Amino acid sequence: MHDPTPDTSLGSFAAVLAGELPGTWTSAYHPDRGGLNVHHVLTDAVWDMNEVAETLAKHPVDHCAVLQRHDGTRLFVTDQPGHAEGYLIAALAPDDVPAEAFRGVREPDGIAVDADPFSAAENVTFDLLPRYYVAAHQVFKNAEHLTRASSAPERLVMTWSDGALVVDQPDRADITQVLTDHGFVLDTVRAVLVLSGDDTARQAASVRATGERLSALGIDTVLRHPPTRPALDTAPVAPPATSSVPSARRR
Repeated sequence: MHDPTPDTSLGSFAAVLAGELPGTWTSAYHPDRGGLNVHHVLTDAVWDMNEVAETLAKHPVDHCAVLQRHDGTRLFVTDQPGHAEGYLIAALAPDDVPAEAFRGVREPDGIAVDADPFSAAENVTFDLLPRYYVAAHQVFKNAEHLTRASSAPERLVMTWSDGALVVDQPDRADITQVLTDHGFVLDTVRAVLVLSGDDTARQAASVRATGERLSALGIDTVLRHPPTRPALDTAPVAPPATSSVPSARRR
């Protein structure tokens, strides 16, 4: 039967701990809310693959506390099962970061501490937080790379070839439709689309119209000339090789 009186010793410990950590922290105590274990939102964000994660997988969380600093750093505090006076503390993963940004980043595993908030503050400051800073820095760096990659405009390259414009067959059907609507013809053998240069005025108008429609789709159009090969007669002629070995005398 559920005890209607929540155990606030964890809340008191977390409040004192918040005041001992570097920076400005707030502490929020989360009771059992009438016996309905609704702490999964927090436990799912616990950034740990060691002792804390194993404990959360084996034991339900009856109550917990969350410490938060002004820069968004968060710590999760809960009871240490089997210890009358002891707690588990782990970092919570940053919010609003794509899951892909966490790939390859080592979790800043949590720690087990005694019920003394002053010694626990030292353990958090010199053990847990440094690992968190390293991991969080890498995650935010990965997120920046993902953002830049996703925001980079897609490009469609048209290459000149004997007066015609050639485009590799796109993967997207809508892009292919735009090209064929403006005169590009699919060459299934080479898997390219070709815009003939028989009528240069018509060709130029097709390129402009194609570029406008592709721009509306968020695609840049780039015109390129194929790489040129150096003329055969421009390469310097190497002098004949000389040997340092004296020639044999004829007899």
